[in-house]
Amino acid sequence: MSTVQPDLVHALRGGIVESFHRGALVIVDAEGHTLLALGDVERPVFPRSACKVMQALPLVASGAADALGLTDAELALACASHGGEPGHAATAAGMLAKAGLGPDALECGAHWPYNDGAIKALAAAGSTPSALHNNCSGKHSGFVCLGCLMARQAGADPAAFVRGYVRPDHPVMREVTAALAAATGADLDHAPMGTDGCSIPTYAFPLRRLALGFARIGTGTGLGDGHARAAKRLRQAVAASPFHVAGNGRLDTRLMQHFGERLFCKVGAEGVYGAALPERGLGLAIKMDDGNNARGAEVVLAAAVEALLAADDAGRSLLRNVSDAALVNWNGIEVGRLQASTGLRAALQALRV
Repeated sequence: MSTVQPDLVHALRGGIVESFHRGALVIVDAEGHTLLALGDVERPVFPRSACKVMQALPLVASGAADALGLTDAELALACASHGGEPGHAATAAGMLAKAGLGPDALECGAHWPYNDGAIKALAAAGSTPSALHNNCSGKHSGFVCLGCLMARQAGADPAAFVRGYVRPDHPVMREVTAALAAATGADLDHAPMGTDGCSIPTYAFPLRRLALGFARIGTGTGLGDGHARAAKRLRQAVAASPFHVAGNGRLDTRLMQHFGERLFCKVGAEGVYGAALPERGLGLAIKMDDGNNARGAEVVLAAAVEALLAADDAGRSLLRNVSDAALVNWNGIEVGRLQASTGLRAALQALRV
């Protein structure tokens, strides 16, 4: 029998709940102890892009990032789901150039930028998007950089070696999958496997395992020495260049611009979110049943961070404007609220700092 998931987010209009979003939330420490579990946190879910920092661990741990002199911005982009703004596309191109390859090495596909201004600028220039504008181009550029180091170590031609890196059996993807398995403790050899939007394999495993991966990313506990150092380096890079992990106006960028190394958070498709809170030694993971990010997972994340991290007035305002947001119509009239449910807030109360 399936578990009835709790209501985590409510949309109110006229003083009553007009819509609700159900889902699951789990908060764990790096030893795997559960502090809070709402909903079915053992049901396998695809983490999608939420786990990009874990997939980027081999880029740093292998020595490829140092060998190529990758900057904070480039390492942040390797963890990103970006908006395809000019700074994102240029940074991805720079990563590839350092590896001695061009945009044609990317196997993520091309799509129009998610950022509205970037779309309009491309269209006004009469240009079409390339793989550099793909929201996963930074992650894929990181894969290519890793593959080029592996090729040189094997005495192979880098361009030929990296071809087909999105396949589950490619040496690059085997390293990436092994890092994800090590961080989460999930048995990916026997997990359901699908294909992500950017063409790499994606594996379904319990939400609790995703939260554990984020707790380990934030603390290094439970990771091998190389991965622990890589996790710290990637968190530092994102804190130093939060624009590159998402983009202007995006919640991940806004939160990490304010909280710096105190918070690492990453959205994934279909209502998934994960976060590491190093000073608390905790990781959290969210999955909304309806796959909604902006009206679901973002609200839950903001409510959880409100409870778990002490914040100044600006930080509290930033979080509250997401966890209890005004719904405004085209005339600027407030017509309702989008807010964390009372049940969610009550459950988080015991964890509040």
